[in-house]
Amino acid sequence: MSPCSTVDFPDALAAVIFCQGCPWRCHYCHNPELLPARGARALDWADLQVWLRRRQGLLDAVVFSGGEPTMQPAIVDAVQTVRALGFKVGLHTAGSYPQRLRALLPWLDWVAMDIKGDWADYPEVTGVANSAERAKESIAAVKASGVAYELRVLEGVFDERP
Repeated sequence: MSPCSTVDFPDALAAVIFCQGCPWRCHYCHNPELLPARGARALDWADLQVWLRRRQGLLDAVVFSGGEPTMQPAIVDAVQTVRALGFKVGLHTAGSYPQRLRALLPWLDWVAMDIKGDWADYPEVTGVANSAERAKESIAAVKASGVAYELRVLEGVFDERP
């Protein structure tokens, strides 16, 4: 967890909760310790809620990041709980699970989605077949939702020629 960030949610002071696990294996992952479904430093959800209650009025938002937060079975409940505490809620995702993302969108204030490379290169980059289709479906869902979003693209990833 990152207790205070000024860069993970636009124009807000946010805590970042890092969720363990990711179905993709991008060779340039910046959080490789979060790839396995279980990690060495598990956070207790009840303790985290107590911590967040003490931060009401001090923090503006809570961001769920990872790994891939939509991999968590209880992510919708967690997001709803954080919203009920009065925080804005953000999500950092790669779009691995479009159906789960759709279920979350009504509860989110902002989404940042990482674009992993050229669409044709997605299976090689992520190590997963059909990963580009999942990402495209997630982008479409976010755009249709009306939730504020940011698509994060590595410089030089997409060819700008028509």
